[in-house]
Amino acid sequence: MASQQLQMIVQMLRSSPGLAGLSVEEKRAAFAALASPFQLAEDVRYRPVDAGGVPAEWITTPEAVDERVIYYLHGGGYIMGSINTHREMISRLSRAAGGRALAIDYRLAPENPFPAAVEDSTGAYRWLLSTGVDPARLVIAGESAGGGLTVATLVALRDAGDALPTAAVCLSPWVDLECLGESMTTKAEVDPMAHREDILELAEAYLGDTHPRTPLAAPLYADLRGLPPLLIQVGTAEVLLDDSTRLAERARSAGVDVILEPWDDMFHMWHFFAAMLPEGQQAIDRIGEFIRKHTG
Repeated sequence: MASQQLQMIVQMLRSSPGLAGLSVEEKRAAFAALASPFQLAEDVRYRPVDAGGVPAEWITTPEAVDERVIYYLHGGGYIMGSINTHREMISRLSRAAGGRALAIDYRLAPENPFPAAVEDSTGAYRWLLSTGVDPARLVIAGESAGGGLTVATLVALRDAGDALPTAAVCLSPWVDLECLGESMTTKAEVDPMAHREDILELAEAYLGDTHPRTPLAAPLYADLRGLPPLLIQVGTAEVLLDDSTRLAERARSAGVDVILEPWDDMFHMWHFFAAMLPEGQQAIDRIGEFIRKHTG
């Protein structure tokens, strides 16, 4: 049964002005404002680092062991979001998984359209391995656009012959930049976070002159063979539901070990609200179990 907090948050989001018609800077400010109430626990530690030319940050909690690493790619439609907006949520992943997290600030569109985000995510990953991190104790994760970027990063690394992480986590991943899934229509009235018109606008900013089915931009169309085990979490009340179900189907058909977890009544990016929403923390705890299982 859905929590009382869920209805409160949904109503709060519905009463907030949407992103439509806002400038890029206004969109970024609105996203930052959404994250501003979430305060870090006193025992969280964070340290900036240069990850091979990509701004990054180590985020750790007392539960974290150095050998277990979460490489996190934030969401925000490729034009919004940052380490700052996601630090609190990532700290919860660090605690749940018992590992330290490396978050990066990949370059954002429209100033830096595709493939800048993929170049940064693969470059910072290679830097991570150069520091001595064992791929067998490493998991890559991301939500929304960061979930799509997670898959694109894996595909790019595989094609380049790099050692892949032991597993990956995609939270409500955005992998179809044309918004062709039926849930874009069927869930439009129940998802307070994401809207098809806004998503298409984000896609246009990210793609520039790139075709919308380019595999590393829209990894729904990528060859997924040889990727590591994948956990996909998605809400049943979000317009991106079919992105997750279609990604899971394509990955399974390519021989990938996939766990698809639909969470009843959850909206897009519900993990982001874990400080207020019990189901957000429950989903993060489940991710922690998955990461611990695959990293030993």
